Amino acid sequence: MDRVLFSIGPITIYWYSVTMLLAVLTGIYLSLKESKKHNMYDYISDLIVYVVVFGIIGARTYYVIFNFDNYQSNLLDIFKIWEGGIAIYGAIIGGLLTIIYMSKKRKESIIETTDIIVPGLILAQAIGRWGNFFNQEAHGLEVSLEFLKKLKLPEFIIEGMYINGSYYHPTFLYESIWCIIGFIVLIIIRKLIKRRKGILTYSYFIWYGIGRLFIEGLRTDSLYLGSFRISQIVSLLLIVIGIILIIVNIIKGKKNERKI
Repeated sequence: MDRVLFSIGPITIYWYSVTMLLAVLTGIYLSLKESKKHNMYDYISDLIVYVVVFGIIGARTYYVIFNFDNYQSNLLDIFKIWEGGIAIYGAIIGGLLTIIYMSKKRKESIIETTDIIVPGLILAQAIGRWGNFFNQEAHGLEVSLEFLKKLKLPEFIIEGMYINGSYYHPTFLYESIWCIIGFIVLIIIRKLIKRRKGILTYSYFIWYGIGRLFIEGLRTDSLYLGSFRISQIVSLLLIVIGIILIIVNIIKGKKNERKI
């Protein structure tokens, strides 16, 4: 159920759309701001448009592929993205493939590009999760009213988690908070570690992967591959890849220091 923000004649503006727009603009702003410090503003400003477009396409494609039974009787519904139905891992895959292609085409560093983008990305994810709240989707398992009150949640969140006669885990909130903390962690890492490219990107893989791995286990709308939740599989892969690449990065860094 997509809540209406306001209507003017035939034009209707939904909370979901506004939330997603705010998330995208936040990610763009932070990425462009950081790109100036690396003398990559022109490149990032060109790249970001393609990343957003193909990120959205990837997010929708990923979701539709694993929910195709819901669309095969009416294929036009595939394009009704305003009704919800996007997957963040699809957006990440679509955006990453775009970065790889564009970086090679423009002869820019792929990993330096992702280091610039990931802090804005994770904060955008934190904001975007509120779109799920307004749509009353991507929630967790059923809980009691007492459980939600013990979490000291604002009343409007508790009311929003009352769906079809039952209360549910506000998993959107859990992930939003996790991503906000992750944003702070990445900013601290960026200030402390300035020379080693990739640490910020790999830290994002690990941080987001850990949070999503556990939060996904509470959700009722997971996409499945057989009996396994796809997002948990991808999360585990991100964590493992992130850890391995950080270790490799540190080892290479120490070897370079010895040579100096």
